[in-house]
Amino acid sequence: MNEASDQLPPPPRPEIPPDHQPYWDALREHRLVLQRCTNCGSVRHYPRPVCAECYSMDYEWVPSDGRGTVHSWAESHHAFHPGFKKDLPYVTVTVDLPEGVRLHAPLRGHDGPPSIGLEVVLDFEDVDDTL
Repeated sequence: MNEASDQLPPPPRPEIPPDHQPYWDALREHRLVLQRCTNCGSVRHYPRPVCAECYSMDYEWVPSDGRGTVHSWAESHHAFHPGFKKDLPYVTVTVDLPEGVRLHAPLRGHDGPPSIGLEVVLDFEDVDDTL
């Protein structure tokens, strides 16, 4: 790292609402969980309190193996926050999971641009002891 990148602020950290805590706890344990409405069975991601299908507030957390296919992707050459400048350029992907939801994440360990339909598997990176 050079002196300029040593002076960059850290990336922003998420503010975790109490009802999202099980999602983040699972990620810390290297597991992906999704919300499923216990009224109509609809799976949703990102975590939120109300089902978009039936408006129920009742849900459970269900495991996902994190396998999916690339729906779209983008290569970023400009950091949206100075804390990500050291990672430039980086690729993010939107992935279709078999549960019927999409997940957005950085793509790692793939040479060259991804292709639509590329099969991917979620991996985990520990940021620190709390995230």
